[in-house]
Amino acid sequence: MAQPDACYTFPESFLWGSATSSYQIEGGHDADGRGPSVWDAFCRQPGRIHNGDSGDRACDHYHRYREDIDLMTHLGLQAYRFSIAWPRVMPDGRHANEAGWDFYDRLVDTLLERGIEPWVTVFHWDWPQALEDLYGGWRSPRIIEDFAHYAGEVSRRLSDRVTRFFTINEFINFTDRAYHVGEFAPGLQLSRRERNQIRHHALLAHGDAVAAIRQQARRPDVQVGIAQDTQVCVPVMETEPHIAAARQAMRRLDAHFLTAILEGGYMPEYLAAEGEHAPAFDPADFDRISRPLDFVGINTYTPHYVRAIEQAPGFEFIPHPPGYPRMDVPWLYVGPQILYWVARHLHDLWQVKSVYVTENGCACDDRMNQQGEVLDTDRVMYLRNHLIAAHRAVTEGYPLHGYFAWSLLDNFEWADGYSKRFGLVHVNYETQKRTPKLSADYYRQVIAARSVL
Repeated sequence: MAQPDACYTFPESFLWGSATSSYQIEGGHDADGRGPSVWDAFCRQPGRIHNGDSGDRACDHYHRYREDIDLMTHLGLQAYRFSIAWPRVMPDGRHANEAGWDFYDRLVDTLLERGIEPWVTVFHWDWPQALEDLYGGWRSPRIIEDFAHYAGEVSRRLSDRVTRFFTINEFINFTDRAYHVGEFAPGLQLSRRERNQIRHHALLAHGDAVAAIRQQARRPDVQVGIAQDTQVCVPVMETEPHIAAARQAMRRLDAHFLTAILEGGYMPEYLAAEGEHAPAFDPADFDRISRPLDFVGINTYTPHYVRAIEQAPGFEFIPHPPGYPRMDVPWLYVGPQILYWVARHLHDLWQVKSVYVTENGCACDDRMNQQGEVLDTDRVMYLRNHLIAAHRAVTEGYPLHGYFAWSLLDNFEWADGYSKRFGLVHVNYETQKRTPKLSADYYRQVIAARSVL
């Protein structure tokens, strides 16, 4: 039977990929001159990580990257987003470790041999412990110069073959959760004022990294963006008052990061709310922070429902009731509309011309059956419905240009250790055997058909 005309088919230009990060999959924590990262040190603190796990071995991708690229080829990926481990290529944060750079040369070259485009994230939270020891890491403005130098080196060494770079992945996880909440490395609980100053250092580092990547680029078509986990606000119903409320709520929720970058300044409401805790800054800082981006990547998993109200600020969040469906982590509520609304909000708020979903996926209680299969119909459901929402954004003309599933492999899930599985591919952490799940087969067929199946 022929497919109906109304099938969810994507244009040929839409990019299909998957994503990982260095500390979560690489392992090889002391291989070939790699220095310790803040996460190595954090994992060694009793009680910090579920079950005392660490990323020492992780998925052993450092030694098994060719096998993992075989899996990418099987899936039919057009692109693969991965991050560089700063401590692997610059153990002290400043000076090169050539063996570490060699690994990424091999990885990039092998991807290109297979027809898979490498998309490089410069920083995904694993900075060298040496910089934390030397001057307090992101607490010090000294890290801005070191980070820009590092980003420039990533570009200089890889941009002859790589044309897409992300400066930073998810600000909040190495600022707020690392230095204020204390649940991520290095695990400190500093004041609001210190947290906000760290946020500002991170923004400046991003802006200077944009400039450094472009200055060191070895080809003219290099593009630079960011991967941010802005909280996507979904109108509780699609009427204009609720849509406008959701749009403004999203702007306010990320006022200290994405809004500041795209608007070239802090919202007055943000500064007023922080009061005496607001960061110290020079308005000229935003000439650096708001350097133009070629694309915006959004990592999004779960919705925040918003409705319009008459009193200021004109919107309110509706909490998820106890029975609202969620996946296998308590924060991951199901709301596929996020992939539509993120593209629409970025277009309507900031006239962003190119949007990529750089992470989207879910943790599931994956179990292997007696036949050695992982039949994760829950993940298939999650992917299918989110891709339908992505298709709506594309067909309505919003600038959504690609999708990166999180994640290629089950991996080290930060403070949850190995207790949560987000992968399309199951990893046996004892034997390192890889087994594609049902969701991997589903995603493979979606890519082949360029259509939601």
